[in-house]
Amino acid sequence: MKTIFFACGFLFCSMISFAQEQTSSDPKVQQEVVFKNTIYQLFPTENYWTFIKLNTRNGKIWQVHFTIEEDGVDGELILNSIPLVDEKKEVNGRFTLYPTENMYNFLLLDQIDGSVYQVQWSTEEKYRGVMPIY
Repeated sequence: MKTIFFACGFLFCSMISFAQEQTSSDPKVQQEVVFKNTIYQLFPTENYWTFIKLNTRNGKIWQVHFTIEEDGVDGELILNSIPLVDEKKEVNGRFTLYPTENMYNFLLLDQIDGSVYQVQWSTEEKYRGVMPIY
């Protein structure tokens, strides 16, 4: 009887010590969970020095550059300065970005009404913007 209790206790302790919390190693998934109710989110691009800043309430978007060089270029460039929804319909987490296979393009999804927009970033003004996909 002692042997059975000892074996069960050992098995139980072993299971507890090897138990792991189910978390994703994907930073995008972690970001979605942690920052679901925030107004602003930063999304990485494949360019080391460039992020996309999204206002999740209304769909406004900026291209953010940073540098570690003294004479480097940093700052924000506007991709979309016009809200995509009326102020009365703004909700934290309404909009989110999804990367595409093209490093310069993302898909912007309105998670409430399902609208989708193509977001294109670039250092050249004529190649950046937000266009609805119908």
